[in-house]
Amino acid sequence: MKRLEIIRELRRHRKLAEKRAIDYERNKTAKYVLMFLGGFVIVYLIFFAVIFSLVANESTSETAIELMMGISPYILLVDFLFRFVAQQTPSQIVKPYVLLPIPKSTCIDTFVGTSLFTWGNAIWFAMLIPYAIMSVLFVEGFWPTVGFLLCFYLLILANSQWYSIVRTLINNSLVYWLVPIVVYAIVALPVLLKGGSEKGFENFFDLYAGIGTKISDGSALPYLGALVLLVVLVAINRRLQMANVMREISKTEQTKLHSVSQFAYFDRFGEVGQYLKLEIKSILRNKNPRKGFVMATAIVLMFSLIIALTDVYDGQFMTNFWCVYNFVIYGSMQLTRVMCNEGNYIDCLMVRRENILKLLRAKYIFNTAILVLPFVLMLPTVFAGKWSILMLVAYAVFTAGFQYFILFQMAVYNKQTVPLNTKFISKSGMENNYYQVVVQMLAFFLPIVLISVLQLFLSDTVAYLIILLIGVVFVVTQPLWMRNIYNRMMQRKYVLMEGFRSSR
Repeated sequence: MKRLEIIRELRRHRKLAEKRAIDYERNKTAKYVLMFLGGFVIVYLIFFAVIFSLVANESTSETAIELMMGISPYILLVDFLFRFVAQQTPSQIVKPYVLLPIPKSTCIDTFVGTSLFTWGNAIWFAMLIPYAIMSVLFVEGFWPTVGFLLCFYLLILANSQWYSIVRTLINNSLVYWLVPIVVYAIVALPVLLKGGSEKGFENFFDLYAGIGTKISDGSALPYLGALVLLVVLVAINRRLQMANVMREISKTEQTKLHSVSQFAYFDRFGEVGQYLKLEIKSILRNKNPRKGFVMATAIVLMFSLIIALTDVYDGQFMTNFWCVYNFVIYGSMQLTRVMCNEGNYIDCLMVRRENILKLLRAKYIFNTAILVLPFVLMLPTVFAGKWSILMLVAYAVFTAGFQYFILFQMAVYNKQTVPLNTKFISKSGMENNYYQVVVQMLAFFLPIVLISVLQLFLSDTVAYLIILLIGVVFVVTQPLWMRNIYNRMMQRKYVLMEGFRSSR
């Protein structure tokens, strides 16, 4: 087969793989929910298009293209950050093709190329096209409008490759967070050199607005620069993905002798204590659970410092959002995939009655105990008088009760094994598990809606007491709903076991 034919066939395989996936029907429903939520995003983007258009039409100092290109670094930064929420970890599913006479580079090229041509990269047109029609087309003309849209699209495609590179590096080591920090510091250099003054922001805007000037003048430099940037990032991403895949394929297991803590303290809790040991040792010994835990801790620490040391999030809505976010981040990163790690040895867990129930209780205890960390990290906001201790306690208990009740429901539906140590070679990746994305969004935004409604009609103190009461009810009734989850799992145990086995 020729290279192009191989790429076409691999692309067809991936489409069929999604349709034949274990969770296809459930994912299909969740996908429709995400499409519905995406409709709201499109409406917001159109709204921003109108706002920017009004600003551009009233401006006498810069053209509409210059205005949009001047703020393009902010748009690309938002696009980059939003991909961490909406676009899951890039996973190259090379394992099924390792033993076939197909060049591995062709597999990588297929997956990298697929990441370019997705609807997610075109969503910004919901803002750019209305803006171009209202402010660019009838002033600049047809071809400058097309050039403006083309240049911006090339930048968005380059941003998708930039995200893939950064996310892959971060998967290898959290130290690589320094890479985007350094890059965005360089992008913001005109502001930093002026100490963040108003003049500095003007220089920053003028620098990138100059790209818009070149587009209006018909220069080929903006397109050439964006195209070169895209080609360079694609080449880097391709080499990086290939290096990671080859490292995992050629990796040999090495046994190291070292002392192992027995965590004897947990022996007093019987079988639940043994599963607590398993939970802790799984994080300490396995690459993927450990990195997920460390990343969640880093995020909690970062936002706790920002909240405590700045007044950026002092508004009521942002206060509620970031307090809820800080408490639920551990659960959202670990409990949405509850039992997926255990899918690697699910047969062993099924040999004794109620093993799974004790495991779930151990997971609940462990994840509840972790809430102490964000609670302590956010105490400085209480000492500074920004937040009340009642608010902090209420959200912590609400997370341990209601939030975890929602997240633990995933134990009934998750049936796809997650590798403990490999990320780039797997039989069946998690990148299309839309159901988990929906559950994560519910865990983040449903409490905010509830709290906002309560604060709209009641005082903050009464709202916090109601939130606290709801959390206490779910914490106290935890044995009942945990038993319900276990019973539903046992009703589907053969379906779950088949799914876990086939996705290893």
